[in-house]
Order: sequence, then structure tokens, then C-alpha cells
Amino acid sequence: MSLFEIKNVSKSFGDLKVLNDISVSVEEGEVVAIIGPSGSGKSTLLRCATMLETMDSGELSYLGEVAAHNDTEGKSVYASSSELRKIKSYFGLVFQQFNLFPHYSVLKNLIDAPICVQKRNASEVKKEAKELLVKMGLEGKENYYPQQLSGGQQQRVAIARALCMNPDILFFDEPTSALDPELTGEILKVIRQLAQEHMTMVIVTHEMAFARDVADRVIFMDGGYIVEEGKPEDVITNPKEERTKRFLARFAENG
Repeated sequence: MSLFEIKNVSKSFGDLKVLNDISVSVEEGEVVAIIGPSGSGKSTLLRCATMLETMDSGELSYLGEVAAHNDTEGKSVYASSSELRKIKSYFGLVFQQFNLFPHYSVLKNLIDAPICVQKRNASEVKKEAKELLVKMGLEGKENYYPQQLSGGQQQRVAIARALCMNPDILFFDEPTSALDPELTGEILKVIRQLAQEHMTMVIVTHEMAFARDVADRVIFMDGGYIVEEGKPEDVITNPKEERTKRFLARFAENG
């Protein structure tokens, strides 16, 4: 059974069709990288998957539980708010811009949702959060505020915050695009470590070498369609589609 599945998804903003009949499923422990030019629909797909955007049509499920299905007219109908609340606990999302609460300390950013939303034991959550901060190389930073940290440190806090919710799957929306190259390396190292621990992840990224080395599967999107998908060595190293070849040619000198 797929841990996550999105089927036949379409999404438009006004007259602009951003997703055209997209289907993706992810197995437990799998790392899927989504690549493609700006405006190809990658981030919109992630936002539909995590219910930050509503799909016009299509189906969405986590661990076999249906979050949205098509009605008789082919429009997406979502589950009840209580069902969706449960389903949303299955995934975490790490944004480009960190989205930390600026008025919360690092530790409070991590523990707030597990305690307030998931109603978990506060001392257990604090212990887990501190262990995650050590794992992220942020030991001793728990009482700092986001503005006192570098961009790379803030993004590591954001990843720790997502992990503190014990998600089954983590989504990353271009987690390094707001960072300079040196800090990008910090974040890719953390994601690489999570991949080695068999964390299920879907990563929208412009880092081709990283996608090639870490992903189990690569999806190339363009113009709201999935143009090509397969093993990294097939899609990135030896693409079949002309559109994929043209896109990857720009990265060849770095690869």
C-alpha cells in the first residue's frame, strides 16, 4: 500500500491551468525528488498534497485514508474536518522561507504543536525536541530566537519542528532556495541523513546532483504535466524526453 497517493489531479488559477491530470504515489521509506523549471507546477503539486491548496479535481489519500475524492461531476470533495485533522498529522512540511514563529524561542517553535495540537506529554516532547536539536547540530540554541540564527540554522530548526510531530512522510518545498551555497550544504546533509534513516520524503528541488545522489525516484515536471519519471540514473543521467534533456543541459556543467 502506498503511504501517500494523489491521483488525476488538476488545478487552475483563473484561466491558467497549473496541474494537468497529475498522479503520484510514494511508498514507505522512499525518497522522491521533483524537478523542473520555475512555473512547472512543482510547488502547487506539493501545496495540493498538503492541502494548502484545494484541488479542482482528483483524489488524495494517506495510509489508505481518503482525504479527497471526485464527486459525480468530477470535482474534488474533501473529507470532514475531523478526518482531515487526523490525516494532516501523517505529514510534515518544510517551506522555502522557514516559516518559524519569530516571537517563539527555538524550543517553543518545536514543542508548541506537539503539546497543543497533538496533546502529547510536555516533558516527553521537550526531551524529544532537545534530542532533535542535537541531531540537527543546534545544541545549546534552544533559547535563541529565529532572528538570532543564520538561514541554515533556521531551516534546520524548521526541519526539527516538522520531525517533532512524528510524521510518516515529510514534504520539502525547495528547502535550500533561500540559502547561499555554503548553507545549502548544511541542509542537504541533514536531508541526506534522514534518507539514510529511511524517512519517507518528497523533495521539490533545484539541486540536481543532490536529487541524483539521494532520491530513489525523480519526477520531471513541465507545464503542469509529468514529462518523465524513473530512477535518478535514468531521468537525470540518461533522460529520454527532449524536454528533460534541454532542462538538464543547464545543469550539466555543475554535475
